[in-house]
Amino acid sequence: MSEKVFNVLFLCTGNSARSIMAEALLNKLGAGRFNAFSAGSSPSGTVNPLTIERLEKEGIFITDARSKSWDEFSGANAPSLDLVITVCDNTAEQVCPAWTGNPITAHWGIPDPIGADENERRIEFAKAFVMIERRIQLLTSLNPGNFERMALQSEVRQIGQIVKS
Repeated sequence: MSEKVFNVLFLCTGNSARSIMAEALLNKLGAGRFNAFSAGSSPSGTVNPLTIERLEKEGIFITDARSKSWDEFSGANAPSLDLVITVCDNTAEQVCPAWTGNPITAHWGIPDPIGADENERRIEFAKAFVMIERRIQLLTSLNPGNFERMALQSEVRQIGQIVKS
């Protein structure tokens, strides 16, 4: 009998950096157990080139990444979601669409690397990547199928609190 694959949606306002990194990392580290997506409340329309650069430096090569609206993940044709995780404080405060699947929600605030001074931006992308990577490692160490809904929600929310930097 095969294990359930958990669909996870990472949200950020612009869907050009943090949520894209989280999607790519979970698809790599959680392959076969997790299926990750990302979206934004106000997508920028493009993936930030420094996001691609950082992922490639970490050995993660993505060819189909795109900045997309969270509207793609609500409605009849959307995948059924198990977890929805905001990685941006702005998005966490917004009213989200009704997600298919009645997912567990959590917030993993990650500082926005795009807002950094131009001279510091690559460093901030690296820091954001490390924070996301640590949290994804904790998530993939869980076996979501072994948790009751409330316990899983608590565990996923705690991940956002445990790893601050």
